[in-house]
Amino acid sequence: MTGDADSNYAGVFGDRIGFGRKPALILVDFVQAYFEPTSPLFADVGETLEAALELRAAARKAGLLVIYTNVAYHPSLIDGGRFAQKIAPLANFAQGHPLGAWPDGLAPASDELVISKQYPSAFFGTSLASTLTASGHDTLLIAGLTTSGCIRATCVDACSHGFIPIVVEEAVGDRHEAPHKANLFDMHAKYGDVVPLGEVTAWIDR
Repeated sequence: MTGDADSNYAGVFGDRIGFGRKPALILVDFVQAYFEPTSPLFADVGETLEAALELRAAARKAGLLVIYTNVAYHPSLIDGGRFAQKIAPLANFAQGHPLGAWPDGLAPASDELVISKQYPSAFFGTSLASTLTASGHDTLLIAGLTTSGCIRATCVDACSHGFIPIVVEEAVGDRHEAPHKANLFDMHAKYGDVVPLGEVTAWIDR
């Protein structure tokens, strides 16, 4: 391995797909566990939420489909499988746990869709792909937490299901800068487009 990452990847990876014709917005796992300082999953991502709320406001104004995901397990965690075995703090996402609630300002509207999942990708074991396909959406604007986990998994699966993944740069976050930056780089190189918030909201407005 020689040279810096950008030059090493140049000419092979990193081309942009571009925006499609009909986008939907997904807000992945913006739940209290990542915002409560006493939580084992606390990630100090308040600025990420602010960016996501700005993105959601633009999406609502344009009449886009807005989708939210959370993680919700049976109290016994029997449906958490190896994921819950691997990451013990996921027990905080058992149904009814306060850390699984929406943070202030993010509560879904009555006409917006909430999808509960048990694994990293918003597509795995859910109706997301069928919903997007049936309603003619070709582009998925992705915001949420965390970049190296559920955002990456959702981006890869969006690509695999034939949707254009647009990861909104300021509206995704992680508990550490290194995996955050590395996964943004890799998603943009191989699976979708990582696009600044301003460019995305300007496109939505158009």
